Amino acid sequence: MNIEIAATIEGGQKISRHMTLPIGGMTCAGCASSIERALNGLAGVENVAVNLASERVDLDYEDGFIGLADVVARVNSAGYSVSTETIDLDIKGMTCASCAGRVEKAIAGLGGALTVSVNLAIDQASIVAPTGMMAAAELIDTISAAGYTAETHADDLERAEEAEAAQIQHARRDFLHVIVAGVLSLPLVAPMLLQPIGISLHIPAFVQFALAAPVQFVLGWRFYVAGTRALRAKTGNMDLLVAMGTSAAFAFSLYQMWRFDAEAQLYFEAAAIIITLVLLGKWFESRAKRSTTLAIRALMNLQPQTAHVLRDGSEVEIPVNQVRTGDTVLIRPGERVPVDGTIRSGESESDESLITGESLPVSKCVGDTVIGGAINTTGLLTVVVTQVGKETTLSRIIHMVEGAQATKAPVQLLVDRISAVFVPFVVGSATLTFVAWMITTGNFESAMVAAVSVLVIACPCALGLATPTAIMVGTGAAARAGILIKDAQALELAHRVDTMILDKTGTLTVGRPTLTGIVAASGSEDDLLRIAAAAQAGSEHPIAHAILKAALERLGEVEEASDATVTQFQSLTGRGLSATIKGQKILIGNRRLMEERNIRLKGLLPQADAMQKQGYTVIWVADQQVNKPMGLLSVSDPIKDTSGAAIALLKKSGIRTIMMTGDNATVGANVSRRVGVDQVLADVLEHVLALGELDLFAMSALLSSPK
Repeated sequence: MNIEIAATIEGGQKISRHMTLPIGGMTCAGCASSIERALNGLAGVENVAVNLASERVDLDYEDGFIGLADVVARVNSAGYSVSTETIDLDIKGMTCASCAGRVEKAIAGLGGALTVSVNLAIDQASIVAPTGMMAAAELIDTISAAGYTAETHADDLERAEEAEAAQIQHARRDFLHVIVAGVLSLPLVAPMLLQPIGISLHIPAFVQFALAAPVQFVLGWRFYVAGTRALRAKTGNMDLLVAMGTSAAFAFSLYQMWRFDAEAQLYFEAAAIIITLVLLGKWFESRAKRSTTLAIRALMNLQPQTAHVLRDGSEVEIPVNQVRTGDTVLIRPGERVPVDGTIRSGESESDESLITGESLPVSKCVGDTVIGGAINTTGLLTVVVTQVGKETTLSRIIHMVEGAQATKAPVQLLVDRISAVFVPFVVGSATLTFVAWMITTGNFESAMVAAVSVLVIACPCALGLATPTAIMVGTGAAARAGILIKDAQALELAHRVDTMILDKTGTLTVGRPTLTGIVAASGSEDDLLRIAAAAQAGSEHPIAHAILKAALERLGEVEEASDATVTQFQSLTGRGLSATIKGQKILIGNRRLMEERNIRLKGLLPQADAMQKQGYTVIWVADQQVNKPMGLLSVSDPIKDTSGAAIALLKKSGIRTIMMTGDNATVGANVSRRVGVDQVLADVLEHVLALGELDLFAMSALLSSPK
């Protein structure tokens, strides 16, 4: 780490420290001078040296006057920046908010972090520090010294699968412990449960002891381990409270058995039930944690694990994590794009619905960019890699989802401060209770019962788990519904939303094209559909799927389509296709393709214009031999059955609804009229303005990639 004691104590008073920071934005010697002047203005600064060539600043300062945050803030205010990096760690062994607080203090004590966030709900720490100032190994050692174990966060599919397998095993173990604890504890509470219905049941003291002991010292051993670890670190946690409270109840019951035998008032059931309920809570927590990671796993699964790379003129298949910027990658039709890049050669159509939400593929040619995780649908592409690893669009989306789950809401910061003093407060209260009862009653048993009651009531202590668990469950439930929440603060403020902005495709609509109309210029509609289906059999294009599905539903098995001899098939990227079906040359595609091939369209133009005004995509089918259209097919993205009711519910809740779409105003107005949204924003590409006091965006995918 680059903060160290550089000078020494002078006269027992002064301690000088040295700091080295990376600086961004400098272009000349004048920039270096500006930074030096800015930092020299801070109290306690002794010497500043800015190196333009290495883009770093060396700072000597007197301890106690300034800190890292002060220096970074001064550099930023001068118009420059301190480059930062985020280190994510998975932590094991935390059981309560006090544990999370202890880990945060240990990391903050190193002095090189700008922000430290430890989230108990997902067992993860996120540290933001100047680039190169903190190392993961150093952080792991520090966390280990605090009594926990840590490792770098799993950022690839293989490690994520290993983590998920461990979570499943842990959840199964917790469930087994809950079942066994419940079976052993139920007889202990049976007398209390049966008493209201007039059944009196007495369980002998030695039987109560035999039932409670395994719960206390076998199933509850985890609380003793965690509590002991906390004591060694000279702090307290919720497990320590559970261990102290239940042990006190168990020990007091043994004392009562020894002193009063059969007439003793025992508390074995209290100790056993508390441990059982806490174990149940742990099981619920582990289940919630696993469900939260499913959304991230689904995103990871979108990225291929291998890529076909050209090396020394030969094609080799290598793991995607070995692909480097500048490599040339081959992507065949039907394959997912492994990394972000720019097309060097080839034409195709890319299904980017995971990013844009649009159901139709986007035409791609030389010079266009492709996004990792998208599907190459039609042509062979040669792509030069521009972004790899954590810099790809998909990786940044995954990081955003993980960041949302790792961040803390403002209310959680308050909870953490309370949790930090809660354990010693409870222990102190129990001690004062015992002393007060001894002074006022002089009865040891009564005083002990009162003190144990304080500990027992505080044992489960939802204070430290309620807020992070609520955030975790909330973000996890949202992710399963296809909603990505940027951070915990956004979740906390959601109740104040007054405007909801909805994407059209995939949100209000189904997100899959459906055949909506057929117009035959001559012959029957079935014949036209049969020819169109035959030409596109085997195609991966969404419109082809829509036509094939309609043909199967309308024509049955479509025998002629499956048996037809299709030759000279050619995919025409961005326009359509040409094929010869039993000797007849057929063109299927958009109006641009028809005009390029000199097809006479005049007879069907009124019908095509009418379809377009209704928001439909028009597919022309033409006989190339006679240059005449055979007919039209219209395709649209149907509105979801639930969209109208959802919009009505939002309006009833006082939320204004706005639909935005990349389609034209005619299409937008048609959908808007049918679902009842208040306002339409058509022809929207990337930039959306804030329209209400607090806006909520609902869309089927990320319309703008993370920056």
